[in-house]
Amino acid sequence: MADKDLPQDIGEFIRDLRQTAKISLRQLADKAGVSNPYLSQIERGLRKPSAEVLQQIASALRVSTPAMYLRAGLLDSEGQQGVLAAIAVDPELTIAQKQALSQIYETFRNENARHARGTSAQEATAGPDEIAEEDAIVARLAQEEADRATAAVVRDVAVVETGAAPAPKTTTNTEETT
Repeated sequence: MADKDLPQDIGEFIRDLRQTAKISLRQLADKAGVSNPYLSQIERGLRKPSAEVLQQIASALRVSTPAMYLRAGLLDSEGQQGVLAAIAVDPELTIAQKQALSQIYETFRNENARHARGTSAQEATAGPDEIAEEDAIVARLAQEEADRATAAVVRDVAVVETGAAPAPKTTTNTEETT
């Protein structure tokens, strides 16, 4: 999708996402915790939502909050935000897929940043075996996060397709070894 095909303002963007998700204005307002008239004004470009309201709408639409901020002009289009925005506006992806890809991407970036911060200090004192072990731990943690996100998407798609109530989410506590 070319830039000229993108909605011109945040209201159009939200409306397009809502219509793609096939939910009514009232349903989105309820999910986002905002009033129906206020959301209508946002979609028509009469009101500019705050960052907090954008976060609530992004959560209700199951899209990345940074992608919503980017579209609203609250972030620049440098680095990771460009990837998140591309995911958010891809018409070939479902909302659940967009959310999963954004979460996986952000997880990998955070793991790499955390690893890079620790690597410079560790490389001065650690041998090659210790560095390789740390790389394996980071890769395992990132894979576990990707697996959790994928399982959540599969669960959400099943709920949408069957109309059944979602199963309770389970969490695991992963401790990091250094």
